[in-house]
Amino acid sequence: MLRRLSSPGATREDWVFDAVLAGLALVLVEVPYLFLAWLFGQIRDLEVLAAAGVTGALMMLPVVLRRHAPLLMMVLVAVAAVGQLVTVPVPTASIVVVPLCAYSVARWVEGLASRTVVAVGAVGAAIAPVRWIIGPFGTQPMALLSAGLTSLVCLGLVITPYAIGRRARDVASAKQRELDAEAERHRMQLSEREQRVRVAEETARNRIARDLHDVVAHSVSVMVVQAEGGRAIAAKNPDAAVRALETIADTGREALGEMRRLVGVLRQGSDEVESYAPSPRLTEIPEMAARAGAALDVTGEPGELSPTVELTAYRIIQEALTNVLKHAGPNPEPVVHLTYTPAAVEVAVTDSGTGPSANDDGLGNGLRGMQERVAALGGSLETGAGPNGGYHVRATLPRRG
Repeated sequence: MLRRLSSPGATREDWVFDAVLAGLALVLVEVPYLFLAWLFGQIRDLEVLAAAGVTGALMMLPVVLRRHAPLLMMVLVAVAAVGQLVTVPVPTASIVVVPLCAYSVARWVEGLASRTVVAVGAVGAAIAPVRWIIGPFGTQPMALLSAGLTSLVCLGLVITPYAIGRRARDVASAKQRELDAEAERHRMQLSEREQRVRVAEETARNRIARDLHDVVAHSVSVMVVQAEGGRAIAAKNPDAAVRALETIADTGREALGEMRRLVGVLRQGSDEVESYAPSPRLTEIPEMAARAGAALDVTGEPGELSPTVELTAYRIIQEALTNVLKHAGPNPEPVVHLTYTPAAVEVAVTDSGTGPSANDDGLGNGLRGMQERVAALGGSLETGAGPNGGYHVRATLPRRG
């Protein structure tokens, strides 16, 4: 019940303002009225004058509760008004509290509870003219007419401020809903922005992880194969062993350069990670194929290709050659096919090795990295046993992927 009688959210400044308003009503309305009523003879009896002063004060003091407990204010004003009707035969200036009370209840009380002030006001509008007019003058036609008109005026003093208060409440509620909706939109924008940042960072990390895997796996595989070959022929063909060592050194330097660049991107921060763009291009494929001992077959002209398409083709060939070196067995005879068409770049790596039956722990990320790269460009990827044995990797990359 106390919760229904109160209006939460009133501040200390509201309390002070309403207390000052109640004090001003007493000083500027009630006191002058009592003086003038005695001076001009409207109220001659001192007891009636005292009753008017006490009940008027009791009606005006609850103004301090108008924003904090409007329903309680209405109850106190109604009780004091009933006391005034019983003890004072004429209307007094304290009636100015009635429209203020109606407005306050309409403004700060929600739902059906706010309409109680209209019901209370209607009862008062019906009873007051009986006390003020019909009581002294009887049921003469003019008295009845005057009582009816007075009832309408009293009812208007309740309904009009009530309507104004409800309108003010609706406007304030609509504005609050707009503020809440704006705050919710702002929260959603922040959430979406954070989500985009997380997705971008995760994408960049995955991209860098794929490149690290490609660089390390390919370079180490090439160095291992060249080192084993150099050791086998060192005694018989020193010059070939020297070339193998040079290949190992070149591959190691290239791998170190790639890894240094990737680590530098990670150290630079999120803005640099967003703009990260690896540099390998298709012009480097012949050298990579030669180091891996693969033949190169090129058909068509490359024309203009985006760096992303060139990088993807380079990494697919790199990973495929790495798998050849690791899994294809002795003398795999790898061949790299590059075919340029007006709409796409076709990349294929075939060998005559052991094929899908090669030993594999299944923990690598090479094929999955290929699939992710090709899917990002809207291309297609085929892997599996070759038509003449061995293993094949074939990817089709749209030029405008």
